[in-house]
Amino acid sequence: MEAVVGEVVAPEDLEKFEKKYKAELSKGSVSKDTQFEYAWCLIRSKHPEDIKKGIVLLDELIHKGTKDDQRDYLFYLAVANYKLKEYERALKYIKNLLRNEPGNSQAEELEKLIDKAMKKDGLVGMAIVGGIGLGLAGLAGLIGLAVAKKSA
Repeated sequence: MEAVVGEVVAPEDLEKFEKKYKAELSKGSVSKDTQFEYAWCLIRSKHPEDIKKGIVLLDELIHKGTKDDQRDYLFYLAVANYKLKEYERALKYIKNLLRNEPGNSQAEELEKLIDKAMKKDGLVGMAIVGGIGLGLAGLAGLIGLAVAKKSA
């Protein structure tokens, strides 16, 4: 699963699908396949702005696709949000997919990866908050000591 979330699109592929997407857009109508291919390239970019564009395109497709299409859209929306460290959103999409397809092993694997990242981020967050708390307690102690010495 790490290979899927860590995959980076080749710049020439991104360029190719962007041209195809823009050509169809200029004619007034973009096919679902073209929009999906371009979105799929965007979410595999190294650049967060590209990933966000891919999310918008996939989000539009959710309402247009068949149930099979939606599985792919939900999965890649989860991947894209995971890459942006938007773990709550990623989890929402993957749980939606699993509600429609219980037992989808790829989705279950991604859900575990998201949970692991959330726990890691949570532990890091708690350590930072704990460190700030200790720092404030230490500062309060020093101030108390200084006041006590002044009074004495």
